[in-house]
Amino acid sequence: MTTDPKAFEGQVRSRMARFKPRELPVTDLRAAAVCVAIAIHAGEPVIWLEERAATLRSHAGQYALPGGRIDPGETAERAALRELAEELGVLAEPTQIVGRLDDFVTRSGFVISPFVVWLGAPREPPRCSPAEVARLHLITIPELDAEPWFAQLPDLEEPVFQWPYHGDPIHAPTAAILHQFREIALHDRHTRVAHFEQPRFAWK
Repeated sequence: MTTDPKAFEGQVRSRMARFKPRELPVTDLRAAAVCVAIAIHAGEPVIWLEERAATLRSHAGQYALPGGRIDPGETAERAALRELAEELGVLAEPTQIVGRLDDFVTRSGFVISPFVVWLGAPREPPRCSPAEVARLHLITIPELDAEPWFAQLPDLEEPVFQWPYHGDPIHAPTAAILHQFREIALHDRHTRVAHFEQPRFAWK
């Protein structure tokens, strides 16, 4: 597994180019888009993971990827980059999108379209919007390459998918999206994740 920035960028680009994402119709669901944003920090690639502000009305304090709802007339790609700018103050061009992952339907009624964005070394450090982001975590590639957990919760028939981060479980959909990126970018495995269950608190 390489963590050299140039080699890793080439690996991500080539493997994402071969992946065929599954796109879903929105129908009566709400559309959203997120970024798997890869930046260079202290000479190594990292993925940005947000800890949502405690004052938000939904999913307060939870881990999330930069992203949000798609506005009327807006493409999913543009929405993902707009949310990246609004939440973290970082501008990215459409040419920096190097791939797309499978759409993921959430229990809370969204279709999330995830885009892989290669930021490189941003000109300005990210600036968290205090209204939306309490803290920004930098996930290293070795940290990303963790085996998932499956937790059997008493109120759900199917086990809940979890990705371990510093000993804490991060749940689907965020965990599922990160896991799919890990499978493709690190191991060249075209793993599907849309079937992974989410905990009850993510249903709201």
